[in-house]
Amino acid sequence: MTASVEQNARQGDWLECTAERFGLICSKKFPEEKTRYMADPDMSSQSGGHDVELFVETPDYDLICTICQGVLRCPVRAACHHIFCKKCILQWLKRQQTCPCCRKPVNQSLIFVMFKLSKVIGRLKIKCKNKIRGCPHTLALSEQYCHSMSCLFELIPCPYQGCRAQLLRRDLDAHARHCEHWSQPCHMGCGTVLSHRTQAKHNCYRQLRHEYEARQKNHRAIAAALQRKMRRMQSTMADMKRQIGLICESLEVMDELEEVEEEDLGETSGSFSSSTSSS
Repeated sequence: MTASVEQNARQGDWLECTAERFGLICSKKFPEEKTRYMADPDMSSQSGGHDVELFVETPDYDLICTICQGVLRCPVRAACHHIFCKKCILQWLKRQQTCPCCRKPVNQSLIFVMFKLSKVIGRLKIKCKNKIRGCPHTLALSEQYCHSMSCLFELIPCPYQGCRAQLLRRDLDAHARHCEHWSQPCHMGCGTVLSHRTQAKHNCYRQLRHEYEARQKNHRAIAAALQRKMRRMQSTMADMKRQIGLICESLEVMDELEEVEEEDLGETSGSFSSSTSSS
């Protein structure tokens, strides 16, 4: 019984704060707050919630953010149990640290993300945002991004550099056939980047032959340069061998001279000794 009363009270608070915030009884309480909210471009234009018109069925009022009046995006709960879009309440708290519904103080560190509620909202069916361009698909809100990556009615820029055209994804192939900025590598693998002007004149055999001849010419130039370098190295080695030979000959001559000097010194010493003994 107590739980039921508490739930009804919370629902009553929710209805009351919704009415207060958007004008049903705003003339009785906080009239200046509504005026300031509508006049503040940061609070009125930066909506954090999902557009209500995007949904196939009108969402339950419990899933509506009382700040932006959109369906809750990343819902968070304050300590007073009121629920808002995360972006909306954080923007609100930059202006004042009170709940926009009950005016109780709100501590930013006591705001909690409601993951289960976010999953419930993610399962709601929505219309493709490109319905106005003809897309008939309906899908879960959580699948919106994946669908937009493959939706044939998505407006995308031309992928070829220099082209500023924007077109539907389904028209991309038709546009590529006459886009003057179209270019792609040759599908035969020769590596040539083709445009519409050069594609008809392109001949893979001739192109490959030209590349082969250019590479052969380059290889011959490299081989000739290596041969010249090798001849220079051989000439340098021959000069070094001649110098080493001359050095060896010089050393041999020096050794012979030292031997002769030693012999002469020995003979001189022997003759000096004999003359001394005879005296």
